Amino acid sequence: MHRPVSAITDHGGLPTESGDTVVTLDQVPRWIDDDFRYSDEIEDPSSHFPDPLASSSEAESSGTGIVSRFPVDHEVNSKIYLWRGNPWNMEVDAVVNSTNENMDEAHCSPGLHAASGPGLAEECSTLGGCRTGMSRVTNAYDLPARRIIHTVGPKYAVKYHTAAENALSHCYRSCLELLIENRLQSIAIGCIYTEAKYYPREPAAHVAIRTIRRFLEKQKDNITAVVLCTTAANDTDIYKRLLPLYFPRDRKEESFAIMKLPADVGDENGETLIDERKIRIKSLPNVKKSVPKPRQALIDVPINDRGLTRRNSSSYLDSYLDPAFMVGDVGGPPLSAAEEYSLHSRYLAKANSRNLSEIAEMKIVYRGGVDSEGRLVMVIVGAHFLLRCLDLDRFVLYIVKEFEPLIQKAYSIVYFHSAASLQVQPDLGWMRKLQQILGRKSQRNLHAIYVLHPSFGLKAAVFTMQLLVDNMVWKKVVYVERLLHLFKYVPREQLTIPDFVFQHDLEVNGGKGLVVDPRTKYVYNRPGGKSENVII
Repeated sequence: MHRPVSAITDHGGLPTESGDTVVTLDQVPRWIDDDFRYSDEIEDPSSHFPDPLASSSEAESSGTGIVSRFPVDHEVNSKIYLWRGNPWNMEVDAVVNSTNENMDEAHCSPGLHAASGPGLAEECSTLGGCRTGMSRVTNAYDLPARRIIHTVGPKYAVKYHTAAENALSHCYRSCLELLIENRLQSIAIGCIYTEAKYYPREPAAHVAIRTIRRFLEKQKDNITAVVLCTTAANDTDIYKRLLPLYFPRDRKEESFAIMKLPADVGDENGETLIDERKIRIKSLPNVKKSVPKPRQALIDVPINDRGLTRRNSSSYLDSYLDPAFMVGDVGGPPLSAAEEYSLHSRYLAKANSRNLSEIAEMKIVYRGGVDSEGRLVMVIVGAHFLLRCLDLDRFVLYIVKEFEPLIQKAYSIVYFHSAASLQVQPDLGWMRKLQQILGRKSQRNLHAIYVLHPSFGLKAAVFTMQLLVDNMVWKKVVYVERLLHLFKYVPREQLTIPDFVFQHDLEVNGGKGLVVDPRTKYVYNRPGGKSENVII
């Protein structure tokens, strides 16, 4: 039931017995109102350089020629309100309470239980708790709202970033679903993420806003108002900056959003996509299609542990492929040009701000000179890729930083597979992520990948991918069985070669008359053969 109202405030609201002011929807500015017009703060999209990866065929009417993922929708925009204050002071159909799995008073939104009265705690104690990412509904008791929807936000950790994003997205979506299930139409939602759960505010706000946008696109006929409530100035500022990206009110804001939206804005529900483990396969010619076995549910494995799960994978390609050198597409729906451009830019900026000297010292990836045609060369040493000793997140940053000068024009890769098969390698999901970050430019400008000492398994895997995966990179692999043969493509003086590569070459090719001294770097024939020595 509602608290009785005894007086009118100066702002037009109604104070409760506790002194709080009841706020009605007609007192709250809508997102489409002039209150939130910041034309002087919105950059002119035409001041940005056009995306060099965008093709004219992708164009719509936006200034950049890129299709907006969140086009102007005036009907959806009319449902959004922004209010600085507590949700439970709103006279709406439902308010949202951020709580914990036990739904106890100590971990609920501050001040909610005091405003609603003792009946709320009694009802919560009978519900048996609530799981993270889910929601429960109760009566509102002394609040001006009709119902309270309780939801449990996730705890945040960087290594479980995707899982946290999806749980948070589900919090907002389940609250809105309960609203409709209970035949309610208006809702006031505070920030479900909290400092106590270590969730960064701005990434969380992206998840919140895009999830609400996607839900309203489907259910705008059933919802009249979503009031975004903030109690801290920094949250208010974040919402004011991000709302034009997901709820643009005109073509100017829509064009601005194209340049500023993050690469990952989720699926049709706003939930983070986990597409690293999807494989895009071409149909084999003259092969009957078979019914695929159902795949197990995907689990968001921390990136540093993914290589360890590879050995237990049921995927043929995952178990057979040794992808230490591969920077090509291994499947999954490709990113758009805008998404790819944004993703690469963010990783490059982050890489340039970090000290990655410990990665450089491992000598997994380093620059060589030029190949026989004058193209820049990147060297990759498979045996140096020690997955158990490597922070893959930082390694990705290092690769982006090192490859950036090369991929601007034609370049080559020399991959020493010598003894690499003895090391555990990352799985295809990680390689897919890396390929997306490097972008299509890195594929187009890649001249060749020279693979020294390829194993049978590696050749078989690459052959399989050439048949099944639609990507140009797999056709650029050149196998080199002997070290001397490599120098036809890349001169010896342009390469820094680890000693064990010489030793491996000696072990593999020694029976064929070739001897390599790893200390002096001399190559010569066995006694009884041709006596000419070759310095390498």
